[in-house]
Amino acid sequence: MKTFKWTLMLSIGLASCGLDMPKETQSSFETMTIKKSDIELPYKFSARMKGQNDVTVIPQVSGQLMKICVTEGQQVKRGQTLFIIDSRNAQLELEAAQANLQAALAQENSAKLEYESNKNLFDKKIVSSYMLNNSENQYKQAKASVAQARASVNRAKVNLGFCTIKATTPGVIGEIPVRVGDQVSPMTELTILSGNTTMYAEFSVTEAVVESMVKEGVKADDVDDYIAKLPDATFVMKNGTEYPHKGRVVSITGVVNSETGSLTSKVSFPNPDGHLYSGIQGTVVMPFAEKGVIVVPQFAVVRLQDKAQVYKVKADSTATAVEVTTQETGNGKDFIVTSGLNEGDQIVTLGANNVTEGMKVLFPNEK
Repeated sequence: MKTFKWTLMLSIGLASCGLDMPKETQSSFETMTIKKSDIELPYKFSARMKGQNDVTVIPQVSGQLMKICVTEGQQVKRGQTLFIIDSRNAQLELEAAQANLQAALAQENSAKLEYESNKNLFDKKIVSSYMLNNSENQYKQAKASVAQARASVNRAKVNLGFCTIKATTPGVIGEIPVRVGDQVSPMTELTILSGNTTMYAEFSVTEAVVESMVKEGVKADDVDDYIAKLPDATFVMKNGTEYPHKGRVVSITGVVNSETGSLTSKVSFPNPDGHLYSGIQGTVVMPFAEKGVIVVPQFAVVRLQDKAQVYKVKADSTATAVEVTTQETGNGKDFIVTSGLNEGDQIVTLGANNVTEGMKVLFPNEK
């Protein structure tokens, strides 16, 4: 980048009137010659956090909620008791099933004795084969009844166990919309248990990234390799705080949303300190390399209402306004010019706001 000076002569009086001779006021412009370069852009995506193993806690049996053993936001361990449902009916069902099992066992024992007795008598040719076969069938039926009764006992034990609801995974307790005394059923959502050792930030990948994937020739079979080469991601909270641990892209859906032209993506973030929770919103920031683009300082671009322009230096060293389209770089200093300029063009940078159409901005003898 070079600095050139221009001179403006101001007549402030006439020599014949005895006034001072014209004075010179100097001002400086800087120019640059356009060339393409590579730049890394921080792409930003609005995202929502979700636990790796978010579990909706729903009772398996109906009954009155007797006790809530946890509080919202509490960190729990696998197997820790969360809720207790009235177990009296389940206990009665278990006792009834156990009684039925005992009766079935007694009936089985009687049928067995009858069968063995008839078998001995049949061997001695005292009873007919009909009686033997009939007693054998009764014995088999009794054994089947025992098996059925035993299954009922096991089912009753399972239902009794369902009255105590435990955590199936370590995590954080979400909102608890129920209260002690509520009647709950398998249709009642008690809470959400967020397995938060690893968190996923879910977001929509913009059309620009989709186009970038297309340009690179990424096919469905190549997505995993493409993901592996992506840079680490950063999560920024709504208050502007940057989460200290970096994340990695773990999935990109293979179907583009026809309405938005976007893909859904997931970034996995480690959560060793439990600072991330399901449902929190923020911004995923990922650096993407843009190759062969025109980058100019922001102060070289003059805004006129809804238009943007730069001053291009012509061969006669005068400036002419050229309308351009720009793209943010995210660094607060530069723009990417997507149209209006070509490599080799020379434009005014510092002082562009002071330039007017046709003004001479270069003085060869002052280079």
